[in-house]
Amino acid sequence: MKGPLFILACCMAYALAVYLWHVPLWVGLAYLMLSLITFGIYARDKALARAGRWRIPERTLHGLALIGGWPGALLAQRWLRHKSVKRPFRMGYWITVVLNIALFVAFWSPAGRALWTPVAAPWLG
Repeated sequence: MKGPLFILACCMAYALAVYLWHVPLWVGLAYLMLSLITFGIYARDKALARAGRWRIPERTLHGLALIGGWPGALLAQRWLRHKSVKRPFRMGYWITVVLNIALFVAFWSPAGRALWTPVAAPWLG
């Protein structure tokens, strides 16, 4: 599936999660902000690469994708043609996408909440 179509499918799935699981609006805004930041950092890394300067570490790019910036990273890879050829990087990127989505489901789905709520209850008061 092409990058923008995949992101559109994920946005539709997110909208469904908001409706069915009552995911707060701030979660979607956080994904949007992290995506914008990640896109900007990919653009900066590309500029640094062109200038032959020190680059942003790949683990930083993967870390941003993992915490929610993966849609921005995917768009940057497609639109800027940056980090889109190197197979090990792409594999690492897709692992961060799968982990992020799995953590989202584990945290916000009713089944996920049933697992972590009893464990977190003593700390939540």
